[in-house]
Amino acid sequence: MFDDFIIKSKDDLKNAVEKYGFLPFFENSIEGFSIEEHIAPECWYNYLGDGSWAAWEWKGPVIRETGCAYGKFFEKKACYISAQWFPDFANYRRDGYDFDARYDDGLASYRDKTLFELIDANAPIISKSLKQIGNYRKGGNKGFDTIITRLQSQCYVVISDFVYMKDKYGKPYGWGVAEYSTPEHFMGDSFTDNVYSKSPEESYERLLEHFSKLFPKEDLKKLRKILG
Repeated sequence: MFDDFIIKSKDDLKNAVEKYGFLPFFENSIEGFSIEEHIAPECWYNYLGDGSWAAWEWKGPVIRETGCAYGKFFEKKACYISAQWFPDFANYRRDGYDFDARYDDGLASYRDKTLFELIDANAPIISKSLKQIGNYRKGGNKGFDTIITRLQSQCYVVISDFVYMKDKYGKPYGWGVAEYSTPEHFMGDSFTDNVYSKSPEESYERLLEHFSKLFPKEDLKKLRKILG
């Protein structure tokens, strides 16, 4: 059950991701199902005075230290999914297809295929470099944000880290830049050995059962809707 917990540190966030398996960053259609609703006010949009912005700076370390998946998985909003649960989630969202099979069956566009293959061939790669080699700029290829969001929703692409640019003195500055990868590259055998080990229907039933335990008072239709 999704308890009444408060996130006051990076370790609190890591523990919540591992305990619940799914933790969106922002408020969504399920009340209480987000970091935003459970984080201590001083750790949300608040500069801590030591060069960090709390929850925003914890994203990269939480991904690296737990091996979880991070991406726009629910309602086009960012979410952490634990390494334990991501294979089932990906199996369901992919409907049992690897990307090549999806494309061969006419279920993915050529533009999706182009961007997926760029990421697959260069992973891990930061968004700035990805846009450069894919010519996603004014006068070039269009639709980067739409395609990258769709590939995350379908679980073919994840954000594997957040990388900081450095000034001429080697000091990091600004916000972390998303680094993209595929789950196969980022998670390795723990993902590839399990993602298609069940039918998509079996994975869905496992997910629905888990969400029903997390939110026992929530309407089942709402849980089905957020699972997609």
